Amino acid sequence: MKKGSCYTLVYAGVLGSVCALLLTAASSFTAPYRLANADAEMKRNILDVLAVRYPPDASSEQLLEIFTDRVKQEGPGELTLYRYIPPEGSDEVERLAVAFEGPGLWGPIKGFLALGSDLKTIRGLTFYEQEETPGLGGEIASQFFLSQFEGKKIMDEAGNVGIKIKSGGPSAVNRVDAITGATMTCDKVEAILNEAARKIAKEFGKEDGK
Repeated sequence: MKKGSCYTLVYAGVLGSVCALLLTAASSFTAPYRLANADAEMKRNILDVLAVRYPPDASSEQLLEIFTDRVKQEGPGELTLYRYIPPEGSDEVERLAVAFEGPGLWGPIKGFLALGSDLKTIRGLTFYEQEETPGLGGEIASQFFLSQFEGKKIMDEAGNVGIKIKSGGPSAVNRVDAITGATMTCDKVEAILNEAARKIAKEFGKEDGK
C-alpha cells in the first residue's frame, strides 16, 4: 500500500473516532435536558386534559410546581391515574385523567383521557406521543378530532363499555367521526381507548350501566 493511501486511512480512522467520541459526549451532556423537557411536556399534557390553568409561557420548573401542587398520581390496579385537586375554597370539582398507550399504525400512541365525576363522561383527550402520517393519521392530535370526544361516554346507552370511531352512521353517546383517509389509525386509537375504558369499568365497577 502506498504511503499516501495509508496516511489517508489512518487520518480517516482517527477523525471518525474523534467524531464518535464528541457525539457520545454531546448526547450524554444533553440527555438530562432532553429527559426534563419530555417530562415537562408530559405534565403539560396532563394539566391540559384536566383543564388546569397555567401561564402559556410557563417554564419546566413552573409546570412542575403547579403539577406537584394540584395533581395527585394514583395507581389502582392496572391504571395510572392523575387526580386534579382544586384549591381550597374553590368551586371547582375534582377531575380524573387516565394514562393510556398502545401500538399505532407507525409507532406507539400515548396520551391521557379525562373523565367527569361519574367516571363515564369524557371531559378531555390528549396525545403526547404519536408517529402517525402528517395530514392523515397525524390528525388525531388536531383540536377538530379531539374536541369530538368532549361530553361523550366510554359506554353506550345500555352500559356496554366501548368507544366507537366510525365514519358516517347514526350519532350515539359513545361515537365520534373518524378521520377521512385514516381508517387504520382510527381503528388503532379506538382499540387503545377501549382497552383503557375496560380497565376503568373494571376498576370502578362501571360495567352494565352501574
